[in-house]
Amino acid sequence: MLSVLKIKNLALVDDLTWELGSGLIGVTGQTGAGKSMIVGALKLILGERANHDLIRTGETLCSVEAVFELDSNLDLVNALLESGGLEPCEGNSLVVKRVFGTGNKQFVNCSPCTLSLLKSLGGLLVDLHGPHEHQSLLSQDRQLAMLDAYAHATTERRAYRTAYETLSAAKHELDEFRNQRLVSDQEIELLRFQVEEIADASLDPAEVAELEQRYRQSQNGSRLVENANQAVDLLSAASANLGNAQRCLRELERFDPSVSERLAGFESARVEIEELEGSLREYSEELEIDPSEAARIERRIDEIELLKRKYGQSVEEVLAYEARARHRLASVDGREAELLRLSAAVESAATAVAKAGKTLSAKRAKAAPALAKEIASHLKDLGFHRSSFEIAVEPLAEPGPRGLEGIDFLFGPNPGEPMKPLRVIASSGEMSRVMLAVKSALADQDRIPLMVFDEIDANVGGEIAGAVGRKMAFLGDRHQVVAITHMPQVAALAHRHYLVTKEVENDTTNSRLEAVTGKARVNELARMLGGVGPETLALAGKMLGGTKG
Repeated sequence: MLSVLKIKNLALVDDLTWELGSGLIGVTGQTGAGKSMIVGALKLILGERANHDLIRTGETLCSVEAVFELDSNLDLVNALLESGGLEPCEGNSLVVKRVFGTGNKQFVNCSPCTLSLLKSLGGLLVDLHGPHEHQSLLSQDRQLAMLDAYAHATTERRAYRTAYETLSAAKHELDEFRNQRLVSDQEIELLRFQVEEIADASLDPAEVAELEQRYRQSQNGSRLVENANQAVDLLSAASANLGNAQRCLRELERFDPSVSERLAGFESARVEIEELEGSLREYSEELEIDPSEAARIERRIDEIELLKRKYGQSVEEVLAYEARARHRLASVDGREAELLRLSAAVESAATAVAKAGKTLSAKRAKAAPALAKEIASHLKDLGFHRSSFEIAVEPLAEPGPRGLEGIDFLFGPNPGEPMKPLRVIASSGEMSRVMLAVKSALADQDRIPLMVFDEIDANVGGEIAGAVGRKMAFLGDRHQVVAITHMPQVAALAHRHYLVTKEVENDTTNSRLEAVTGKARVNELARMLGGVGPETLALAGKMLGGTKG
């Protein structure tokens, strides 16, 4: 339940801490006293848009804080917190805080959170109903969710949803494959030709580098040979002269040993020149390229250049093009097999959907008459003595995201008239009572801890108001219920009664909220009955059962 609600600088409220308690909680007060502050504060906790006009005059910041003590839906709340990157609750307490003014901030258990997470969290904490909040009851999806809750079909609903999502994904993949551009026979032949042409060339980047070098040699062979031979002749002459020089140096060293250090590098220089001469001779011989070999090299170079003009600027790019063309050709050749595989996946998923849908439909078909009967019973208690209520279950032409059927709540408030969908015929006053009947029928299945009814009894009176109060008290035995009301019949049945008043101090208006018990509660009920007097006080006391409150 909501154990504590703190409001600061919201509209006419300067600073309020409200400890609610359990059961049916009645909130009353004169028009304009500030009862709407409670709804406004809860809407902020539920993640609704913050209106800066609500900030108390003269203040810059407004804050609302709510402390919930969770029980049945603690697992759902913790799962949502963890999915949003927040720590789960310690124990069963959840603290939600909203601050806005110069900036907007929201916190869950003292950790900052997004507004979208707060909205999702609010859907698990508070069920808010005002004069126009019953519109959700007109939604067929919402009606279907109510039926599933009554049928205890949560597991079947989740299994169907998983199967349906799998089917949707399989259909999407099949459609994507079918919508791919079809390949013509001419394109297939071209792909095969390109793959074979590149493959037959047996391209190797290392071979290409060597070929280009050999090609340059063959193109400049005569000049290279001429220069190499001339260099060999000069080195040969130098070698002969070095031999003569070596004999002279030996004689010099024999007569003067001191020159040995000066001649240390001569021998190695002579050997290097001789090795260079030998190497150049080998190079000159290698330059003697056979004309047929030169022609072969030129043809190979031309072949590679032709492929580069067609498929890429380098050998690596040509090979990459071949890989892409080969992959494309393989996908084309395997298209029929892939189509069969994807079609089989769709068929298998459709079978799973049909099976899960059949199980879910069976539970719905069994629960629909029972839920309709129970709602009709509650409607009679609320003054619709001769009304009729049914739940129409209609098969869908195709499986939908929520099952194999759709439903409609059908209502006939008057005898002799055909039943029609709620969204077509029900007035605001009727819808408030229908919603209360539905909530009463689902009281044991609803896991939301707090229900707030904001003046939904505005269009009823007399005996009907008493029936509305009894239904709210019935719900209060199973949930925490806050009823903001002008009807004394409702307030008299509340387990706890709070009064909102408006006070003016030092030219400043403040709204106050206080618990009323005993004589104060009798006086408030008398005021609601038409004014404090002997008759209304006596009636108020009777409504409270003499000593109640």
